[in-house]
Amino acid sequence: MAEQQLVVFRLGKEEFGIDISRVREIVRLQNITAIPRTMDFVEGIVNLRGRIVPIVDLCKRFRVANSSSVEESARRIIVVNMAEQNIGVLVDGVSEILRIPDESIEPTPPIVAGDVSADFIRGIAKVENRLIIVLDLDRIFSVEEKAVLAQAVE
Repeated sequence: MAEQQLVVFRLGKEEFGIDISRVREIVRLQNITAIPRTMDFVEGIVNLRGRIVPIVDLCKRFRVANSSSVEESARRIIVVNMAEQNIGVLVDGVSEILRIPDESIEPTPPIVAGDVSADFIRGIAKVENRLIIVLDLDRIFSVEEKAVLAQAVE
């Protein structure tokens, strides 16, 4: 039985998952240096052990209202590998790592609740009484947006 291992995190009230093989590390929120005149969902850059990493706020990217009850101490940066570079995605909290059988992941329905475009979604995982939106990291950003993020670290 084939399965996927996902890092599960929250954005607002929703749960999302990304393939663990794309995750480099999960770090606590740290001081982010703003970059002027960049896309509104780019928070800035951080220095992680000598490497400059652009930070993207997924709540802003997906137009998901982050929960005002989220403590700053709960927020995390998930460093993922996208387009041959490391990018930090800012989330409201990381809850767990789950092994999910492939048959528990349904294709994306034509109408998806919320403002997250169906283009970004690989499927919906059903885990007990929960629904976890499985993201396709390669489709979160357009080619132009990936180019801007690459420039942020140059």
